[in-house]
Amino acid sequence: MAEYRLFGAETSPYSLKVRSALRYKGIDFEWIARSARNEAEFRKSAATPTVPLLISPAQPPAQDSTLILAALERTHPEPPARPDAPAAAAVAVILEDYGDEWLNKCMFHQRWGQQPDRDAAALRVLIQLNDGKRPRTYKAPSKQIAARMLARLPLVGAEPGNAAALENSYKRFALRLNAHLQNQLFIFGGRPSAADFSIAGQFQQMLTDPTPAAWLKERAPFVVAWCGFMDDPKASGPFAEFAALSPTLLAVFETEVSRTYLPWAFANAASAAQGKKRFSVTLDDGAFDQATQSYAARAFAAVKSGLASLTDDAELTAFLDAAGASAFLR
Repeated sequence: MAEYRLFGAETSPYSLKVRSALRYKGIDFEWIARSARNEAEFRKSAATPTVPLLISPAQPPAQDSTLILAALERTHPEPPARPDAPAAAAVAVILEDYGDEWLNKCMFHQRWGQQPDRDAAALRVLIQLNDGKRPRTYKAPSKQIAARMLARLPLVGAEPGNAAALENSYKRFALRLNAHLQNQLFIFGGRPSAADFSIAGQFQQMLTDPTPAAWLKERAPFVVAWCGFMDDPKASGPFAEFAALSPTLLAVFETEVSRTYLPWAFANAASAAQGKKRFSVTLDDGAFDQATQSYAARAFAAVKSGLASLTDDAELTAFLDAAGASAFLR
């Protein structure tokens, strides 16, 4: 039996994020597709009912994908998944949280907020829970899954009033990322980072949903190819110099990240600090209103804490100022 065991699901972007990182690090692990058959075993170690769940020899069972990747970087530093340049390392941290907390909303809306995506996804989930087989009577339980996930849209902010903002957002981001990936295999050059693992996990999910998959294949072919690489990534060279990455990365930030995720994360964190249940923030696409997310607020605090030691890095400061991001990260 492998020392590392990963309970996950092909329908979970965070499971794919961790699996991709384990493969990149060359760590021998057992992939356990969560199902009804192994549910009791899963719950023995899981603190929450969600995947991924990584069981490893030197760490307690872990389910937070960001903390898992950080621990893997400490215990298995080679091959590295943290860019060399401080500015690049900081931007990778921001983009990892963008993928986990904002792009996930876009993915969730595309999957569960519209048809035919919702019914197709519900059937995939049902098959996964049934050990990869479609049950003989599947229509009723599949509809129950779809209804349950539709009801969860407000919990992640993917409710109908925010639909246009989320759709416009993922498309803007995909187009800018597509332009960036024309020049390098991964976001920061010849090696993947936590940002690659996070963002690819979300787009890999969209590529299994009919509506966003069709759009991505037509409009963002480099993103689609990169998602294929990210299933089992291999380093092709060193991380690139940040100066060489900045022009197209800056476009990613100034037209998207600094206009959606950062103002949203800043407003959500303020709402959580004030103990409010809901908040509203004005984005380029209009008002974005949702329930306060305490976990996202803690994650954003961790991002800002991680950047605090790099405030004197001139390259990073210049990038964040030019991107319109500095005010949200102080």
